[in-house]
Amino acid sequence: MFAVEDRHFWFGARNLAIKTVIDGFSSRLPSAHRVLEIGCGTGNTLRVLNQACPDASILVGIDLFEEGLMYARRRTKLPLVRARIEHAPFAVPFDVVGMFDVLEHIADDAAALRVVRSLTKPGGYLVLTVPAHMSLWGRFDEESHHCRRYEGDELRARLLDAGFTVDYLTPFMAALYPMARIARSLSDAGNRLRRRLNMTQTSAVLRDLTVTPVVNELAGFVLRQEAHLLRRRIKLPIGTSLLAVARVSS
Repeated sequence: MFAVEDRHFWFGARNLAIKTVIDGFSSRLPSAHRVLEIGCGTGNTLRVLNQACPDASILVGIDLFEEGLMYARRRTKLPLVRARIEHAPFAVPFDVVGMFDVLEHIADDAAALRVVRSLTKPGGYLVLTVPAHMSLWGRFDEESHHCRRYEGDELRARLLDAGFTVDYLTPFMAALYPMARIARSLSDAGNRLRRRLNMTQTSAVLRDLTVTPVVNELAGFVLRQEAHLLRRRIKLPIGTSLLAVARVSS
């Protein structure tokens, strides 16, 4: 991931989507606000949060895995903390909490969101992305140790149950949806055939992280156009991921 994140269209499109929705409420943040990214991994999105919240008094990343934080340190001088969110060592809550493609890895997502709620200041925001639609479940999800993919109504219910108010929730990565349906079906069928023939299965993660120049540029261009709709908070009809902006009531 560290080797391809700066070049791969998917990470670029997700980062632009995140920055776009934060730009929509950043003017309402208090001066010297506090920002937290949960599951910051290799630090790719921390840099985007730094751009979106330049007046933050503190921006910190937390992750469970030391290896990811070692890569993150190569990208940023921001504070990094190794910890589980259930034991996050913060005495003061945050004005903005980001959680990007993390929730689907947690078995008890409802409990995790309640913890995230406790880390979010009254009046503060949670910005969240997760993979969409169990109909897209495939070997990629299994290799990535996903517990689930989400439907929009399911994610909204989880957020409301945890004590958040949902400001905006939409699918995104819409252009990828038809291609993902076809690619996942073909890949999974191919791997089933390989199992029957006792052949080595191909890695769906490595396949999806491959940067193919022409495809990468075209997909990146198409997905960047979604930012115009996200800026206006238009709900897209389809997508391979979900994006939510939620608040804690003041």
